[in-house]
Amino acid sequence: MQSKLYVGNLNYSVAESDLYTLFQKYGDVISVNLVKDKYTGQSKGFAFVEMSNSANAEKALAENGNALMGRNITVSEARPPKKNFEDNSGGRKPYGKRRSEY
Repeated sequence: MQSKLYVGNLNYSVAESDLYTLFQKYGDVISVNLVKDKYTGQSKGFAFVEMSNSANAEKALAENGNALMGRNITVSEARPPKKNFEDNSGGRKPYGKRRSEY
């Protein structure tokens, strides 16, 4: 297991410091990244928490389903990000055929 966790279904008023405090009881927290809308700065309701090692991250999975600021949060192992269109099998292609190819 990796040491990065996905935390979802967050109340929009949750701050990074709240998540840091919540997960610190399971071990050292390296970073907390609360995902926000780039235009409004409003939280999108999910975050990524990186723990110091995978053992601490596994212990922190115990928070899955627990209430935080009135909402039951989801805690799971974070999936690696998709790099580009080639990694996204079956996804949308960047462009169609050129006119000369019809």
